Amino acid sequence: MAGKSMAKYISSFLTRVLFGRTKATNHIDAKPTHRLSNIAKTSLEDFSSETLVFDFEGTLLRSSSLFPYFMLVAFEAGGFLRALMLLLAYPFACMLNQETMLDVMVFVCFVGVRRESFWLGRAVLPKFFLEDLGREAFDGMMGFRRRVAVTRLPRVMVEEFLKEWLGVDTVVGREVAVFRGRFTGLMEKNEAKQELIRLLGEGRLMGSWATWVGRFSKPWPFDHHRLLAHFKEVCMVSQAEKRNWQLLTREKYPKPLIFHDGKLAFRPTPLATLAMFMWLPLGLPLSILRIILGILLPFSIASPILAMTGMKTTVSKSQNPNFDPNPPANSTKGTLYACNHKTLLDPIYVSFAVNKPLAAAIYSLSPFNEVISPIQTICLARDRERDTELMRQALAHSNLVVCPEGTTCREPYLLRFSPLFTRVSEDIVPVAIDVTVSMFYGSTARGPKCWDPVFHFMNPNPSYTLQILEKLPASCTCEGGGKSEVEVANYVQSQIAGALGFECTLLTRKDKYTVLAGNDGRVKSKD
Repeated sequence: MAGKSMAKYISSFLTRVLFGRTKATNHIDAKPTHRLSNIAKTSLEDFSSETLVFDFEGTLLRSSSLFPYFMLVAFEAGGFLRALMLLLAYPFACMLNQETMLDVMVFVCFVGVRRESFWLGRAVLPKFFLEDLGREAFDGMMGFRRRVAVTRLPRVMVEEFLKEWLGVDTVVGREVAVFRGRFTGLMEKNEAKQELIRLLGEGRLMGSWATWVGRFSKPWPFDHHRLLAHFKEVCMVSQAEKRNWQLLTREKYPKPLIFHDGKLAFRPTPLATLAMFMWLPLGLPLSILRIILGILLPFSIASPILAMTGMKTTVSKSQNPNFDPNPPANSTKGTLYACNHKTLLDPIYVSFAVNKPLAAAIYSLSPFNEVISPIQTICLARDRERDTELMRQALAHSNLVVCPEGTTCREPYLLRFSPLFTRVSEDIVPVAIDVTVSMFYGSTARGPKCWDPVFHFMNPNPSYTLQILEKLPASCTCEGGGKSEVEVANYVQSQIAGALGFECTLLTRKDKYTVLAGNDGRVKSKD
């Protein structure tokens, strides 16, 4: 009986909402405050029919600084200049009160940005939010039937993440004002307050309540006591307690993090951002130098010289002593190298790995990148018959490298391999590629792709790892083994995934661009 009474009490406690400091509970008929960590230590089955209201930044995020998220907006939406403006303004903003500090960062990041083209809340910020989630708070939050999030950040930054990734039903936050399709950079002051009071007054948040973290800081224009009157119990989470929380591991993400966009590969804290700007005067000339060396020098000479500039390339081949990835001298047909896709530079690195020039079958390559490419490029038209013929013609004169994924994937997943390459040749050599960068990603789903190699080579020590696997045995090909095109493509995908330790998916290029850019990724032809 005592156990049932305790479970009933805990369930009752976990159905109230936290707003404000501990001392605020003196103004409501409440029991003593509790800690949010208690949620994770109890059975969540008792809370499955309850409603949770929580402060997003104070409850879920381990970090107390919002600067990295604003820097991501400034950099991705406005480039280096806007990011530099935010970095220079930040020390002065820290001298102001919290409300004014938040308004300054919002203004610098948003003023002049087109509303319809603001995609960061869907494509960039979720990755960084996930990497800052506290496991204890996440475990407690996910046990509730209905979740209502209150945020200090502009709602356009967090709404899609909270709804799509965490299953939040309602997001209460302020909007950034828009004029003629562009953000003005000014926050609408009372919108969040009015919305929350309206939800309470209409009874739309009826039922039991639970947790909010922390404290009410100045950016919230709420009447604390009036809001607290709606709740019977308060749960507190201190900054000291949050520092002891564990980060949410990738395995516990609500869904796999496969697609994300943006150029920054690091969490842009003030010091890390300062280090980036200090590196740029050296990084940009170094990037240009690396590109020029790769274009002008022969492969055998370029590779060691590029290694002296900080680039690391690791190549491993099959341990089978009878394995030779190159075709015999009397062969009338070249070898087809099928690799996963990490950056636009993949075919060039495969050429370095086999130490001979290859032709590359590519989609949607910018004219600039096509001109500076040190290897031959074959532009495919996404027409099955035509593309098959183009690749067969290329194989008649040289070796060919193709990326069956059709688009790049940054995370340890492989997208579905298009079976088109299985029709072109029976001499197929899988190549497993992995890339490590520390500052900038060398791929993008939005924006001009001609800058992708420049960003990749701006990394201080970019690393490419290539594993040349054994050529497909005849029994695993279409002609020799009687396999279907899809079976061969899936086999190659599984071989590469096994070599890299990646996970195979059925997602396609179209899925990626639908998530990140709101289109199918096709380049519209000009009439």
